[in-house]
Amino acid sequence: MNKIVGDNLKVLRKSKNMSQEEAADHLQISQSTYARMERGESTSWTIHFKKICQIFEISPEELVRKGLGNSACESLINTERQTQIALQGVYMKIIKKYELEIEDLKTIIKHLNKGKN
Repeated sequence: MNKIVGDNLKVLRKSKNMSQEEAADHLQISQSTYARMERGESTSWTIHFKKICQIFEISPEELVRKGLGNSACESLINTERQTQIALQGVYMKIIKKYELEIEDLKTIIKHLNKGKN
């Protein structure tokens, strides 16, 4: 059970972009104590059970469920992929805007060069 919870803690912490030290601060414990919990070497997570669930916004069942790591990872990957797709769309709009401005400048330069001849 300690290993399952430890694995889940690690995935949950990373999904929130938190360091072990930040997670430990939320629980008011040392970083080394938190690290032992993540490695499955400690049962002290039981003392902080309710607080852990609050911090990571999960139900108690999710904390002790085997395989939570997989679903949390998939969720994180999906979120990152959606962000990449959204950014890609924004970048394409910016590129298109500059391409249109370049075409306008080419036309202006062409007309200015005709005036010199």
